[in-house]
Amino acid sequence: MTRVAVLGAAGRMGQTVCRYVEEADDLELVAAVDPTAGGRPLAELADLPGSRVVVSATIDAILPAGAEVAVDFTVADAAVANLRFLAANGVHAVCGTTGIGPEALGTLEESFSKAGGPNCVLAPNFAISAVLALHFAEIAAPYFDSAEVIELHHDEKRDAPSGTAMETVRRIAAAKAASGGSFRADPTTEIVLPNARGAEGPGGVRVHSVRLHGLVAHEEILLGALGQSLTIRLDSYDRSSFMPGVLLAVRRVAELEGMTVGLDALLGLAATGR
Repeated sequence: MTRVAVLGAAGRMGQTVCRYVEEADDLELVAAVDPTAGGRPLAELADLPGSRVVVSATIDAILPAGAEVAVDFTVADAAVANLRFLAANGVHAVCGTTGIGPEALGTLEESFSKAGGPNCVLAPNFAISAVLALHFAEIAAPYFDSAEVIELHHDEKRDAPSGTAMETVRRIAAAKAASGGSFRADPTTEIVLPNARGAEGPGGVRVHSVRLHGLVAHEEILLGALGQSLTIRLDSYDRSSFMPGVLLAVRRVAELEGMTVGLDALLGLAATGR
């Protein structure tokens, strides 16, 4: 039985993780942390009538609870501090928080690099459909001349572009470069409205962010060549779509070594262009 703590337990993703951990036969939810809900019973907060866990305001509460793995769905600054704490205290980490920059990620990789120390799985998206979409896009990228990414999320998402979109752009640009080619330059010469062409990511790939009430998490990867195009689309209609990936990471993180970015390795997928 793996003892699990959830950080960001009062958020929508955090509450969902709590419910799925509670329902798993091989996992035990021993702690929940959220500074906005300290002292509240998890049973009331996350609709878990049988839970005896009381939400703690500070992360140090997970240590006396004996947590072996902590799942973080918070915000970028809090996640970086949380992951450093977990690395320093021998607790494995599973993190789905996006917006963590390259410099902070490099520091965290060092924190989780000690032999025999705790490990970390950090993924921009835990939906299996997202992992496969990125893998398919990497395979396709060398064969196309142009690429753009449109990511669509609910209207309460804080960061733009999404972590999934940034990882998508990075990986298809790397796959294209590894093939010895490059995407065609943007032909636009007149911008009628500022930012109409979106943001320019690695390899010149354009990224467009949509924020719309009613959406959850969606992405379209558009690839074009002479006389043809390929669209790879992924849709998460409910936060439950992320849970199989989260639970897979919770169950496997202790077997891994150091920092693992993405679920590819856990699914037996070899990324190209990395």
